[in-house]
Amino acid sequence: MNNLSRQNLTRGIFRENPILVMMLGMCPTLGVSTSALNGLGMGLATLFVLILSNTAISAVKSLIPNGVRIPCFIVIIASFVTVIDMLMAAYTPQLHSALGIYIPLIVVNCIILGRAESFASKNTIFQSILDAIGMGVGFTLGLTLLGAIREILGAGSLFGWSFLSEDATPILLFIMPPGAFLALACMIIVSNRLKEGK
Repeated sequence: MNNLSRQNLTRGIFRENPILVMMLGMCPTLGVSTSALNGLGMGLATLFVLILSNTAISAVKSLIPNGVRIPCFIVIIASFVTVIDMLMAAYTPQLHSALGIYIPLIVVNCIILGRAESFASKNTIFQSILDAIGMGVGFTLGLTLLGAIREILGAGSLFGWSFLSEDATPILLFIMPPGAFLALACMIIVSNRLKEGK
């Protein structure tokens, strides 16, 4: 793998992480990250849509007139979101129910549309797939970590497995909306400190 391909693959995981650096996709980030499983499920759904939409948009970019570029991108993205929504409803109904409206909202997620506009529409299919994998994995890791922190502190469990005794009291604030802001702020602080350390 050449240097450009490596950069395109790792950019979204570390240097330009959608959640910790670019602050994109905050609606699902704060809304569904009440548990590690919800974060992982939403991240994987977004990764799936991102890979397929980047691939499709990169493949047909020369056929799309410039004046209707964004509407065409949205139609392509919405098609893949519909597929993942139906697959999740069929095979993971409990997770589908927990994520609720946030699955259809993937269509307007700025990570997906932003990568389609700024990268997939200007690069080869292979590079667009690498970019989608990097951004999707970075988003999934960020969501899962945020969900894990909130679940551990707010419910005393991780991926549904409880590790606190019955008489222990978790910090319920972390499974409520303000807990999402606090946990995300702490994650961003740690991420920035680690970058400064380098």
